Amino acid sequence: MADKPRSTVVDFLVYGAVRLLVCVLQALSFDAACAFARFLGWVAYRVDKRHRLVAQENIAKAFPGKYSEAEIDRMVRGVYRHFCTVLIEIAHAPRKMHVHNWRQFGDIVQGGPTVDAMLSGRPLLIVTGHFGNWELAGTTVGLVGFHTHAIARPLDNPWLDDYLRRFRERTGQKLLAKHGDFEKMQQILDQGGVIATLADQDAGQRGLFVEFFGRPASTHKAVALMAMEHRVPMIVATALKTGASKRNSHYELHFGDVILPEDYEKTPDAIRAMTQRFTADLERLIRLGPEQYFWVHRRWKHQPQPRKQKKAA
Repeated sequence: MADKPRSTVVDFLVYGAVRLLVCVLQALSFDAACAFARFLGWVAYRVDKRHRLVAQENIAKAFPGKYSEAEIDRMVRGVYRHFCTVLIEIAHAPRKMHVHNWRQFGDIVQGGPTVDAMLSGRPLLIVTGHFGNWELAGTTVGLVGFHTHAIARPLDNPWLDDYLRRFRERTGQKLLAKHGDFEKMQQILDQGGVIATLADQDAGQRGLFVEFFGRPASTHKAVALMAMEHRVPMIVATALKTGASKRNSHYELHFGDVILPEDYEKTPDAIRAMTQRFTADLERLIRLGPEQYFWVHRRWKHQPQPRKQKKAA
């Protein structure tokens, strides 16, 4: 069945509404905007029952026996509040953050190996997830002088896609289409460039199942395949929120170990081993601030199907 044609008028109205919302948020003081975000988080928690229940179930299964129902409920409220605040931070970032003051917004924790990897002349894959403020992490990396490319899915609304692309690329970070820019990705890696990607999305029944918080999680194998094919080191990076004031929010940029593809050349099922490695690193960092992870998405939507028993002759 063919996709329903998109309405140009509706797309333009949505684009206009988003532009108006961003203007209003940027006109507010940061403290007032964060208060508005807390209100939005409260409303979303009350209205979005379906995703609220998904988040409660995910947290309970990820931390079996660790939290009571009341504690899980408080954490879910925190998840909604956190990600509404992230939207405010993203809207304010272009006007507040620049090359001379980025330290007011974030600190780099044990970033030496990552900086060395970026300066080595070899390409690098930065792997992250829906945790903390991944957009702020990309902005910070751009402000300190590193030019990176981020893989993202283009929006169906052309006006909105163009606006958000220009908004996100102000600090020097360029966007690559998840589907369609594969040749450009290869060219960037061949030239020793840096590519960042989100790697905590459900990959469907055909994905590679690795352990994530004690449960099999379908994970895209393209990241590890690209690393092995182009001999690209990988590193997990996250931006963990540590505090906020009336002027700004403060984050810490945390990094995992540098994962070298040559270390897995003789490993049986190297792609699975590398995928499990960066997934475990991401889990370790999420445990530093679990209320900042996007538990509302169905990360464990698909599960391995039981193998069919061969019939006896």
